[in-house]
Amino acid sequence: MTDEQDTDQPPVRGAPAVRITNSSTMTDATHDATIDWNEFWHEADDDDRDSATPSTHHVRGLLDDLFDAKGVPDSFADVGCGPGIVAFHVADRHPETAVVGYDAAETILDENRERARDEGYENVDFERTVLPEFDPGRQFDVVLTFGTLAYVADSERALQALYDAVAPGGSLVLGYINRGGRAHYHRLLDDPDEHAPEGFDPGRFEERFKLVLDGESTLSYRQIRDALGTWPRSFWEFTERPEQRWAWDHAPLVWVPK
Repeated sequence: MTDEQDTDQPPVRGAPAVRITNSSTMTDATHDATIDWNEFWHEADDDDRDSATPSTHHVRGLLDDLFDAKGVPDSFADVGCGPGIVAFHVADRHPETAVVGYDAAETILDENRERARDEGYENVDFERTVLPEFDPGRQFDVVLTFGTLAYVADSERALQALYDAVAPGGSLVLGYINRGGRAHYHRLLDDPDEHAPEGFDPGRFEERFKLVLDGESTLSYRQIRDALGTWPRSFWEFTERPEQRWAWDHAPLVWVPK
């Protein structure tokens, strides 16, 4: 079942936050009940990085469509930015936009800061935060979190903190795993020969996505509405829906106006 088939969806219309400087330590806690993300990024090869940043090319395209429809934001936050693929994309395409990438792993933040310095970016910064707490001390026109809430036990509290960081008139852009995604993850573990890609490591996968498998970090349209008081909206209101199936069946991307 996808969220768009779920009765939770409305009809489509037309660890505390911590700011740390350039520390290279790898002992900082990231998220509970998942892998050590400092260790992950320190040891990650190209395949690991691809697995941790799924569908970012689609996210970038839909953000471009959002900005075309709603206007280019003056400020943009990517919470759970990982290697900064989306943050650098926005900073590169919109040099007038102030971009901040947040992540729990200081290892990847140091890498991103080094890239920003080496490539001469003047409009992007990287800071540390650990959801569900998020208190950046400012608001942003657009706040994005994609592929991160799967690792946060208290997703609804994280949603509230993220939404509080959205400026009036702005948007929270949210990617999350729904019940269909949880069922898909169980299929991967139950019959990896049939459903899983080559090189699939069931033990590592189960450790990484424990909260999803246990149903503790899945969300629905209705849960988002109940947490924020506003229904999430579909991107297909202002951009053409593709014919091919994306990850959106299992991990929808929506936007929530404020």
